[in-house]
Amino acid sequence: MNLLSLVLIAAGLSMDAFAISVCEGLTMYKFDVKKSFVIGFYFGFFQAVMPLAGYFAATRFAAQIVAYDHWTAFILLGFIGGKMIVSSFGKEKQSGGEFSLKPARMLALSVATSIDALAVGISFAFLQVDIVPAALIIGGVTFIFCAAGVKTGNIFGAKFKSKAEFAGGVILVLMGLKILLEHTGVM
Repeated sequence: MNLLSLVLIAAGLSMDAFAISVCEGLTMYKFDVKKSFVIGFYFGFFQAVMPLAGYFAATRFAAQIVAYDHWTAFILLGFIGGKMIVSSFGKEKQSGGEFSLKPARMLALSVATSIDALAVGISFAFLQVDIVPAALIIGGVTFIFCAAGVKTGNIFGAKFKSKAEFAGGVILVLMGLKILLEHTGVM
């Protein structure tokens, strides 16, 4: 998998965390760079760790299903992306009060937004992607997007949440389709 594909997958995966970061930026009365970096770190860290966990869990079974790896990647990325697209049309949640950086809250948000990265790690095992650089790229892109998302939310408001989630879903679906087409010889 080339660098551009990894960056696009990372961008797609980070969109749900970015959307939350934008919403959390809305609740800040005054933008705080430190809080922005803390939020970016939580989301980036979990987006990097979850593909590693998925990859190492899947490597135990990769030999048995290598003939179906491209279908697995296509189905996982398509499902995750489709779920994000559908979710982007849902009702917007309203935030109340100043954003909290309590570890329990940040862990819950980080894990919830990185479940899709776990599934991507599984598909990376089947595609024999070099997982450490891939995980670092995913984590780094997520960190940047989320830190910037807090500032964006603080400046522009909630109107970007559903658009960001929709864009992330479309990117994941397209990457899944690209993988399928490459492995079936169409591309």
